[in-house]
Amino acid sequence: MVPTMAELLRLEKVSSGYGETVVLENIDLKLAESGTLAIIGRNGVGKTTLLATIMGHTRLHGGAIRFGGLDLAGRPGHERAVAGIGYVPQEREIFASLTVEENLTVAARPGPWTAERVYELFPRLAQRRRNRGNQLSGGEQQMLSIGRALTVNPKLLLMDEPLEGLAPVIVEQLLAAMERLRETGGFSIVLVEQHTRIALAFAQRTVVLDRGRVVFDGPSGELAGDPERLAKLIGVAGQPGQLHPAAEG
Repeated sequence: MVPTMAELLRLEKVSSGYGETVVLENIDLKLAESGTLAIIGRNGVGKTTLLATIMGHTRLHGGAIRFGGLDLAGRPGHERAVAGIGYVPQEREIFASLTVEENLTVAARPGPWTAERVYELFPRLAQRRRNRGNQLSGGEQQMLSIGRALTVNPKLLLMDEPLEGLAPVIVEQLLAAMERLRETGGFSIVLVEQHTRIALAFAQRTVVLDRGRVVFDGPSGELAGDPERLAKLIGVAGQPGQLHPAAEG
């Protein structure tokens, strides 16, 4: 009998947004330890807002968020990071005036993920460890953003469109690193990704959002094997093997 993985993250009837504006409504979501979850959907449906809500960057209008049994309601973002949530934002948000090494150590917490281990994952960063953030290419900045989140030594890693706007060769390198993290990182991953084929192949489970609500929550293979249903859910037509952009601003 296969043991059931312990639950790490649970959202119950969560409604959230910015100020008085509600973006997400009645979101139910759960994720097991070492689990992988993809969040997909059309532009502007609330994917980025969902990650921001988990990190405490939005206003919670209702519901509960629990992380490893800890109630996150009212806790600021830095406390959630200390609790074990790493965040790779869509805008990367690295410290432009700090070196690569300083970016990796400024918020590091004790654990297996050190700057040196990040350099093993991303050798390009090791070569540029003394360069400032604003001296890096877009792909190198994304590697640094991921590396900085890893040095928090998270139990949960949130990644918001980490492959967006990058050259195909860099996408391949980052995707290989992400797959390595999925297999050996020792933490759960929530991935927002604009290319649904990549998202479905990466994650065990997929949630589809539409107008701030969950319209599908199930095994990724269920959608990967039914392109017609997938197209209806995200409003994008295409061939089964095609990349389906469904980005969110």
